Amino acid sequence: MPMPEDTTTDNQILFHGTRFDVREVELPKRSGGTIRREVVVPANAVVVLPLLDEQTVVLIRNERFAVGQTLWELPAGTLEAGEDTALCAGRELLEETGYAASEVTRLIEFYPSPGFCTELLTAFLARGLVFRGQDLDETERITTEAIPLNESIQMVRDNRIRDAKTIATLLYYQTFLRAGT
Repeated sequence: MPMPEDTTTDNQILFHGTRFDVREVELPKRSGGTIRREVVVPANAVVVLPLLDEQTVVLIRNERFAVGQTLWELPAGTLEAGEDTALCAGRELLEETGYAASEVTRLIEFYPSPGFCTELLTAFLARGLVFRGQDLDETERITTEAIPLNESIQMVRDNRIRDAKTIATLLYYQTFLRAGT
């Protein structure tokens, strides 16, 4: 996975995993010399805001082993090598929620943790949902729930939604795209 060449003078893999690499890079210091830092390099990913109608969002409850909690989230997933982001969004939506979308629209791209990670997330809006059935990976433990969109925003406000990609996507939609707000 590429590292920004203009900011590093050295780049070596410390760890090669199934989901990400950890690389050590040498960065120039303003005062002269260099400093070494570790960078997590995963594949890029997508997050999907699925709307059953203009007032109802499909959220998932996702068991996250890394934090030992089940989190409220929007469906999301990692791009396969060479995969188009819109196709990935449709695939992940179907796998995690069981819904297929007739319309998938790109919203925004953002870096969720640019201080140590290269991951770029692309957010999509999905409409025209038809239920087809979940197709979860073997390790996924996900349930879905239709929530009033206003309630999902309140869930962000009162810290019941703690997942950054979900917060960013819901608030982007609420702030810039939602009709009548």
